[in-house]
Amino acid sequence: MSWSGFKKSMNRAGTTLLQKTGQIERTVDQDFAGEESKYRVFEKECQVLQKDGKAYLDAMRAMSAAQLRLAETIDTFYGASDRTSEGAMAAHAYKRSVEELDSGIGRELDAPYRATILDPLGKMNSYFPVINEHISKRNKKLLDYDAARSKVRKMTEKPSDDPTKLPKAQQELDEAKEVFELLNDQLVKEIPILLEQRVPYFDPSFEAMIRMQCKFAEEGYEKLSGVQRYFEDSVRDDYAAGQLDAQVEGVLQEMRELSICGAS
Repeated sequence: MSWSGFKKSMNRAGTTLLQKTGQIERTVDQDFAGEESKYRVFEKECQVLQKDGKAYLDAMRAMSAAQLRLAETIDTFYGASDRTSEGAMAAHAYKRSVEELDSGIGRELDAPYRATILDPLGKMNSYFPVINEHISKRNKKLLDYDAARSKVRKMTEKPSDDPTKLPKAQQELDEAKEVFELLNDQLVKEIPILLEQRVPYFDPSFEAMIRMQCKFAEEGYEKLSGVQRYFEDSVRDDYAAGQLDAQVEGVLQEMRELSICGAS
């Protein structure tokens, strides 16, 4: 930081302190305050949305990987018992279906999801540091304006022996006011435009997310439905009637009665 920049920072810090103690009046622009408040909400929501969007894709990958490991274990478990049994064939079909779904995650979900959802979110969030820099600059110029206004007021109330000081201070005030109002008006005008564009901007991403989720669910249902043909029709009927739970409980009870399971 240059000496001039350091000096400005110190002067602004002094102005802030004097404003807190009530010695310098603070300018409040209600229009800007309202727009900044809405902008901050939007900024936070976009950052959360980007974080949750990435977490969703990570969760889909983790779910697919876990499902694949589960299918491999089931296939090994049934195959080790009798590879010609209906259970072994069902386990192998399940594994094959899950492998296809897992490869589909990378091919049909991962890249499109990044292109239509994560990338637009990232681009929107990349604008915020630039906007925040403008807001920070506007706030610094406001401090300069308030300090110059306070200086003119004090000179007016208590004139200096040097008649050139007041005109010079007034000129500094006019320049500070012009710079501040230019930045302030720009933000008050452009922040609402940014906020108004949020729905049209995110609409395609929202639609893409719904379509991808629907496609993934449909493919999952289609592939896993094919595994059902290895089970007897009575299995589906027993499941619908809630009898499978009773069957499982019966097998568990038989296991509990074994000496090796009942030993304490």
